[in-house]
Amino acid sequence: MISVDLASRPNETSQTAGPDHPLRVCFMIDKLFPAGIELQLLLLIKHLDRSRVAPYLCLLDGTDEQTRSLEPKDCPLIRLGVRHLCRPSSLLAGIRLARFFRRQRIDVVHPLFPDSFYFGVPVAKLARVPCIAGFCVDLNFWMKTGDRRLSRLLNRFVDATVANCAACRQAVVADRGVPAESVAIIPNGVDLSRFAALSEQPPSASGSATQRVGIVANLRAVKNIELLIRAASRLAPLHPHVHFDIAGEGELRGALQALIESLGLRDRVTLRGNVSDIPAFLGSLDVAVLCSLSEGSPNAIMEYMAAGLPTVATDVGGNAELVEHEVTGLVVPSNDAERLAAAIDRLLSDRALAARLGATARERAFAEYGVEAQARRYEEFYLATYRKKIVLEP
Repeated sequence: MISVDLASRPNETSQTAGPDHPLRVCFMIDKLFPAGIELQLLLLIKHLDRSRVAPYLCLLDGTDEQTRSLEPKDCPLIRLGVRHLCRPSSLLAGIRLARFFRRQRIDVVHPLFPDSFYFGVPVAKLARVPCIAGFCVDLNFWMKTGDRRLSRLLNRFVDATVANCAACRQAVVADRGVPAESVAIIPNGVDLSRFAALSEQPPSASGSATQRVGIVANLRAVKNIELLIRAASRLAPLHPHVHFDIAGEGELRGALQALIESLGLRDRVTLRGNVSDIPAFLGSLDVAVLCSLSEGSPNAIMEYMAAGLPTVATDVGGNAELVEHEVTGLVVPSNDAERLAAAIDRLLSDRALAARLGATARERAFAEYGVEAQARRYEEFYLATYRKKIVLEP
């Protein structure tokens, strides 16, 4: 097993010999999406050093048009068309996958979502794949008793696990029975080139009377967008020229729009839906917010930082590992509309403070959270896991 925090050494690469070929790593994911973990995977595949790690991709389903449009062109892949694990057709898909693992001589299998994990680990074990990796990027808020039991059973066959922050590391140890020494922390990465051209000055610094507060998040209960709307109702009378923009889509759109209407905020809060150009959206803001009830290490905060925005974040999961209070942003208690409003008010009122926090955040993002650094950390993780497993096995 390995015990290492790969977040602290982004520019170091080991010279220890690995296998006599680039390590063949097969990622498993349900389908592809241009955001979240799916986007992180696509960026990782793009930036891996092919002389060290050769990526392969298994799509548990992968039959939808969006997934097809996002498939990486330089990565061998297999689509299984599995939408329900407990159907007879899934057994045939498992046989196909085992043959794929053996034919491609896969060295490491790395499932990234629960269903891919439940499906992929047994198949990888039966196909005699040398190494199996685990993955945890949230606080397991979705887990039920059955999920915990199945995860604990399957994690007996996992050689090492990636968590993207210390809070997720603690969660995977507590909920899934993973040995603490086998969990490596690798932060998410951001494609910093998308943010390089943004001005380091907020729009209001140019003399504009309007200030903008925004959030990038799916409209789901865990993101707690309602909290921001209720904070906006407190701030609206104090800041008549402030507008609130919510970028994202989800099942709560109708309920959130109704809340906006009921609080008389139709002209002050806008649900913008999915935004294709996130850097441009963030470049229009003065303050960024993430008010989730649970998080791992959110991409949104890293993007806020790369855009040079001061951030107000709730103290859940890995948020406070990214947002250093009074240094790169402000951290407030979870689910407290009054404290959230007070922190936003402070940044809107003290532009010098907001500018200082935003500048420090941008500097830190460009120093630590680039996707290239993330790729080097993953390469080290896979090579270290493989070497350790081969040494320990007779």
